[in-house]
Amino acid sequence: MQVVEKLNEGLSRVYEVTIAKDLLTQKLNAKIAEVAPKMNVKGFRPGKVPPAHVRKLYGKELMSEILQETLTETTQSALDQNKVRPASQPELTPLGDIDAVIKGESDFAYQIAVEQMPDFEPVDVTGLELTRPVYEPTEDEINEALNGIVSQQKQYEPKGGKAPKAADGDKLNIDFVGKVDGEVFDGGSMEGADLVIGSGQFIPGFEEQLIGAKKGEERVLNVTFPADYGAANLAGKEATFETKVNEISAPKDAVADDDFAKGLGLEGLDALKGLLKTQIEQQYKTAARFKMKRALLDILDEKHSFDLPQKMLDAEFAGIWQQVEQDKAAGQLSEEDVGKSEDDLKAEYRKIAERRVRLGLVLAEIGTRQNVTVSDQELAQAIAQEARNYPGQERQVFEYFRSNPAASAQLRAPLYEEKVVDAIFELAKVSEAPITKEELLAEDDA
Repeated sequence: MQVVEKLNEGLSRVYEVTIAKDLLTQKLNAKIAEVAPKMNVKGFRPGKVPPAHVRKLYGKELMSEILQETLTETTQSALDQNKVRPASQPELTPLGDIDAVIKGESDFAYQIAVEQMPDFEPVDVTGLELTRPVYEPTEDEINEALNGIVSQQKQYEPKGGKAPKAADGDKLNIDFVGKVDGEVFDGGSMEGADLVIGSGQFIPGFEEQLIGAKKGEERVLNVTFPADYGAANLAGKEATFETKVNEISAPKDAVADDDFAKGLGLEGLDALKGLLKTQIEQQYKTAARFKMKRALLDILDEKHSFDLPQKMLDAEFAGIWQQVEQDKAAGQLSEEDVGKSEDDLKAEYRKIAERRVRLGLVLAEIGTRQNVTVSDQELAQAIAQEARNYPGQERQVFEYFRSNPAASAQLRAPLYEEKVVDAIFELAKVSEAPITKEELLAEDDA
């Protein structure tokens, strides 16, 4: 194999590779010797087909296979020989008369056009100085969160007054027997069922007919099952429900006390407030980490300057611009972007694409040097988390990622980035600084 460099500009490389026809002929002879004993050709005993006849019948086809195999092998060899780390899939272009190559009359020559990864020295992360913002939730915030939970919880108490009547919003405890054409149907009867009037728990018309009922009263409710009802034997049918009201309870405001907390499965009010405090603290820690990461990325972007692979940059910009066009069509462009010309928008988002590609390469290089990896178990956990977003379709989600390496790679990439960022946080000089809630939650510029 002969490799000649034809272009060396920036990150672009072009190589011309030539494979001697004699070597290809040797490979063809070896291939024929391998397949001939397995062939069954009319006019010859099995396994006794002469090599010359195999060449005549299948020579072109076998040579085409050899060329494809040779192309794969020699391309990688040529890149390794020139110490090229491809930034994207190399473009391969055959040169000369390929038919003459297949016939064994000419050497096989082709061109490799490739962009290589930039060669740069990443900053020494142990010398980076970072600030971790710190904010502790106040008692008022915890109480506010507690009041929010209390306001969402419905509680009921026996309805007072003389002979109270059921009203919209009340909770009834009822017995009922459902009939269609005078016959009791399966699943249409129950004792001690709780029903909140107006909740829509039962079929249309059922709950409304209980308004005004008293405790102990019996009523016959007339309803019609919806045409699209789940049970085909009941869909669109008229039915009666012989109903007895056992209890009537009116809604009341919940109170934040030990009993309320125990109703949520906790030991008491202190345990509930402790849980809320932990949740709020975690939210603030997440926001603090985001700000700290943003500051780190700004530093890394500022401290690195090198040529970017054009194809990688173009792909990143294409993804960003596609989203911009979708937002524009939907009337959802940010206030800063509304009114800007397309050229101005493209220039701004091109800079964002450059930043993303540059930071991606920097983080990848730092991660390599710090031996950061994403384990199969971590990836499996991420896939499981993704599957939980599609209830009832978990099996299909798992199969999709199992059979689609590109999708798995997309899921692995953000995991890897976060692990590299954590590794840098461990190595850098990190100090803590108090910050206000408003400062912590303020949105940074994109």
